[in-house]
Formats: sequence, C-alpha cells, structure tokens
Amino acid sequence: MKLLFVCSRNKWRSLTAEHILNALEGYQVRSAGTEDAARIKVDEGHIGWADLIFAMEKKHVRRLQEKFPHMLQGKRIVCLGIPDEYGYMDEELIETLRSGVSEYIEMP
Repeated sequence: MKLLFVCSRNKWRSLTAEHILNALEGYQVRSAGTEDAARIKVDEGHIGWADLIFAMEKKHVRRLQEKFPHMLQGKRIVCLGIPDEYGYMDEELIETLRSGVSEYIEMP
C-alpha cells in the first residue's frame, strides 16, 4: 500500500511521518507539502501514486481538493488533525502520528 503524508512545507510533520513509517513492511511512504515554499511540493504524480492520503490539517485537505479535484476521485483522504506545533522527529509528534495512523493501517 502506498501512503502519502501532506502538510504545509514538508519539513516537519509529513517528513517525520515518512521517515518513521517507511520502515513498515508492506507500505511505501512519501511526503509532500501544499505551499510553494515546500521542500517537496505535492503534485499530480503524488496523488496518482498514493493509495491513501493523510493530511495533517483540514486546510491541507481543502488545498488538495481545490488543486486536484479530478485526481482525488476514488482516493481516500484522512485528516489527522495534527497542528503545526512540532519539530522534525519530535517524540510527541511521533506518538501522535503512530496513534492517528494506526486507526487506518496495521501498525506493529
């Protein structure tokens, strides 16, 4: 299964998710951001590639829906509700990500 994590700038939240979940067997994980200044900016290739999309906040879901309405048909988007208040690989962020994602995928 291919998982895409999306936040604003792809520097802290989604990048942390990619790094901690990439080691899970049976999953391929990528991350991207919605803003122009994102480290990796989400594009049609990311949307087409993903089986399941995790957005950190509702605004990310809205931005994806506005920019890629045709690409999102039949795609599942989950809003994790994780605010932009964590640094990269923050322990609390990792725990919040694991907890939120475990509702949708099998976690060891």
